[in-house]
Amino acid sequence: QAWIPQAGVPEGTVMNVLVAVDESPFSQAALEFAKQFPWPTDTRFQVVSACPPVWMGPGEAVSADAIGELNRQEQTLHQDIADRGALVLEQAEMNVKAVVLRGDPRPVLVDYARSWKADLIVMGSHGRSGVAKLMLGSVASHLVSHAPCSVLVVRRPS
Repeated sequence: QAWIPQAGVPEGTVMNVLVAVDESPFSQAALEFAKQFPWPTDTRFQVVSACPPVWMGPGEAVSADAIGELNRQEQTLHQDIADRGALVLEQAEMNVKAVVLRGDPRPVLVDYARSWKADLIVMGSHGRSGVAKLMLGSVASHLVSHAPCSVLVVRRPS
């Protein structure tokens, strides 16, 4: 069943909505949209932050312990991001859980949306184009092309 924002969602529908977040203000726009949209009463939300592993470049002499510590710090950062996002929705009395995934955001978000049976992914857009998009990649573009469900990309108000 395709989700059409203009038509709303039929009452009695239980939806799984994945809100993908990072530390950017663009994620805040996605959370604000999720908080303000009139979802069916039993909608379930998961605020998800993807934590890529820390990699050292060739020739960088870093111990395995140091890499492990950097990975732990990244995990803590992403847990904080997901927890703060979930709190935004909790304060609006929504059924929400914070989740941290390990790995490149593009494939892990697609895989997680599939395994959780997400009906919709809500995410912000950094609005990159041209060379910046090519060099940095676009999680939003990847999800729009590969997600097993609809993807709503929220633009940050100017």
